[in-house]
Amino acid sequence: MTLDRLAPALFVLLWSTGWVVAKYAALHSEPFTFLSIRYGLSALAFLALCVVARAQWPTSRATWLRAVYSGFFLHGFYLAGLWWAIANGVPAGISGIIAALQPLMTAMAAPFLVGERLQQTQKFGLALGFIGIAIAISPKLIDPATADLGHAALPLAVNLIAMGSVTYGTLYQKKHLQSGDLRTIATLQYVGALILTLPLSLIFEHQHFDGAARAYAALAWSVFGLSMGGVGLLLYLIRRGQVSRAASLIYLMPPAVALEAFIAFGEPLTLPLVLGTMIVVTGVYLTNRRVVQQAQAGV
Repeated sequence: MTLDRLAPALFVLLWSTGWVVAKYAALHSEPFTFLSIRYGLSALAFLALCVVARAQWPTSRATWLRAVYSGFFLHGFYLAGLWWAIANGVPAGISGIIAALQPLMTAMAAPFLVGERLQQTQKFGLALGFIGIAIAISPKLIDPATADLGHAALPLAVNLIAMGSVTYGTLYQKKHLQSGDLRTIATLQYVGALILTLPLSLIFEHQHFDGAARAYAALAWSVFGLSMGGVGLLLYLIRRGQVSRAASLIYLMPPAVALEAFIAFGEPLTLPLVLGTMIVVTGVYLTNRRVVQQAQAGV
């Protein structure tokens, strides 16, 4: 089986674990501090890979700057905003809804930024995915413990801006970094992310990292499982397929996380979650079907 067929499933599996890792990491470190350590180690790990593999670095200064710039938004601003918002009162269910908005934001922006046009079936698939996500997390919306957002207006706004950041970073990657070695580009992108989170950590935090075994385990998986494995696959998907197709996979994250939470923590799989998951899968299939048909036809 080729990487083209395996990549989407592997991406969903790896990326969905980020929510579980974040839950453990928050108990042992401040968000900007943890992300700064993660980005620094990720840049070093990719650099080592590039040296061993003798990967070719960009030949122009513009490409270097574009890679760093894209990482500032694709990794740095996105996760910094998301982690900070959750740490400051945005409920996980509401944050999940915001995460599910990314494919729609990408689909709406893609025609203007990268000239990518969607068929009506693909648009319907994206909308269907959003409906599925809403159904899946609807119990959280009516839970009195998560319904009051009055105290979290600013964190909620930051969470929304963070989703706009990753959408912009994804489209910028598609438009300006379609060539070159993905390993060297990823190295520079993590430098860009570190440029954002390190000053935030130094200014607003006390650089707390307690050094517990779970903290190091979360950090190791964040670097090698997520930053190298998950992000590497995301960059590969962006380059190989449509931007909106890659972004539509985000719809599968909340259901995947729910299943992982059921296995790891015994959290119940509710009827809305199961029904929503089925609708999400249908939406993702419709969004991806045109691209698959073109590949089979040799287009």
